[in-house]
Amino acid sequence: MRETFTPPAVFLDFIKKHDKFIIAGHEEPDADCIGSQLALASLLRRLGKTALLKSAGPFRKNEVLPYKNLFSAEISGEDAMDAAVIIVDCPAPSRTGSLCGALEKLPLGVLDHHATGASSAGAVCSYIRAQAPSSTLLVFSLFKALSIKLTEEEANLLFLGLCTDTGFFRHIDNGGGETFRVVAELADAGASPKKTFAKMSGGKTLNSRLLLGSVLCHTESYFDGKLLLTSEELAETERYGTENRDSDTLYQLLMQIEGTEAVVTLRQSSPSQCAIGMRSRDSVDVSKAAAAFGGGGHKNAAGAYLEGSIASLKQAVLNEFKKIFHD
Repeated sequence: MRETFTPPAVFLDFIKKHDKFIIAGHEEPDADCIGSQLALASLLRRLGKTALLKSAGPFRKNEVLPYKNLFSAEISGEDAMDAAVIIVDCPAPSRTGSLCGALEKLPLGVLDHHATGASSAGAVCSYIRAQAPSSTLLVFSLFKALSIKLTEEEANLLFLGLCTDTGFFRHIDNGGGETFRVVAELADAGASPKKTFAKMSGGKTLNSRLLLGSVLCHTESYFDGKLLLTSEELAETERYGTENRDSDTLYQLLMQIEGTEAVVTLRQSSPSQCAIGMRSRDSVDVSKAAAAFGGGGHKNAAGAYLEGSIASLKQAVLNEFKKIFHD
């Protein structure tokens, strides 16, 4: 492995020091988060340690639904006793939703590949590599550093997270050869690109396609077509359901429109809270806009959760992008 994806000694020492771990991730987990949690838990158990899988959910994405029953949304006093925590795919307990209060009281390690977000200052140690394309790649590097051979199940979990966070490698640019060297090792260990693609792209419901069409109809153009903004009202979610939510396809379709440099979705996740998703081309750093709302992510993929309605937040979002496009 190159130095870029070599885990720091202090993080490996953190693993060796503790015998019991709570493995947590961000709320509304994606496949990179779930794949990282499951593979890391498997690694720790193979080291003879106890690993408890925790997630606040909800499990909305089709590719993570099969794993829902492996996670608990509660942390009991017994769970927390003598436990350390490793949070994956997010930088701090504040991003774990209802788990936050219990996690903040325990020794904390962070494994993440996002450049922005809430501070990880409360962590005993952090393994953060913003240039890594997924958190599963960082978990893979732990296997390598500890000289533990991957099982077929572990390889598939790590590969799933890598594929989803790279858009099945659409987002890998020149200089990304290390990612494909890892892919070769995962495939040799039993990961199946064909089955992974089918898991990511298949099994959709008719309602998920109808919801996608409804959200597309809300799309508005700003800043001479550089920004496309769309929204999903709570009534639409309630009508069509959340099964097979397909934000990746939505972003793909809108980013294909000529002249588009960034896409924003505003989704009313509850009567009082909105989820903001952002995607962009290379020249536009949406992580700066997400950070203005307490969120984070990458230069070209970021988001946030905040109090308010679509109507009340829309202008604030446009004001942030005005800074980007008029600077």
